[in-house]
Amino acid sequence: MEITGAELFVKALKEESVTTLFAYPGGQAIDLFNALYGEKEIDVILPRHEQGLVHAADGYARSTGKVGVCLVTSGPGATNLVTGIATANYDSVPLVCFTGQVPTSLIGNDAFQEVDIVGITRSISKYAVTVRKREDLAETIRKAFYIAKTGKPGVVVVDLPKDIQRAYGSDFYPKEITIRGYKPNTSVHMGQLNKMLDILHHAKNGYCCRLRASYYHLYTE
Repeated sequence: MEITGAELFVKALKEESVTTLFAYPGGQAIDLFNALYGEKEIDVILPRHEQGLVHAADGYARSTGKVGVCLVTSGPGATNLVTGIATANYDSVPLVCFTGQVPTSLIGNDAFQEVDIVGITRSISKYAVTVRKREDLAETIRKAFYIAKTGKPGVVVVDLPKDIQRAYGSDFYPKEITIRGYKPNTSVHMGQLNKMLDILHHAKNGYCCRLRASYYHLYTE
């Protein structure tokens, strides 16, 4: 079955168990909002400003343990996220930020409200990418959520050009994802743990000694 990129975006959010989306509308993201209209499983929170939106998504992630998700339009909408992206990323908060973008044919041509948000956020996010092909959309979104919440959590920015949102393609959304070169540890490294316990053992501070005891109890149960 073929659906638009915007409809696949909504399907992806549901597959990722997203129930709360912090979003502010704009021209280059309006197709995504149209696809969200009437959706009962996702609660769309409309802020008064994009900066408040990203900090709200950050707070949501911190308080629930889930991935915070936000959606804005291109240009100033996207750049208003920058402070919140840096804050969340440096505090290791899992966040996925979707930004609308001008059509791929206009990227790099100084189009109205075109901003290279990937270039701007690359140094303050865990991963940032512009989707250039409709067939890459599902895998890119799946990868975004996986990267945001695994290993050391952080922020992922996914830039969605308007023509990708409107293009028709497969409705398939992958359950699993394999990323070459990204294999985060999922278990405790006993060598590092023993090293930490040795440091705590030689600490003079009473608090550290109590902390040592609590760690020892935790990992020897």
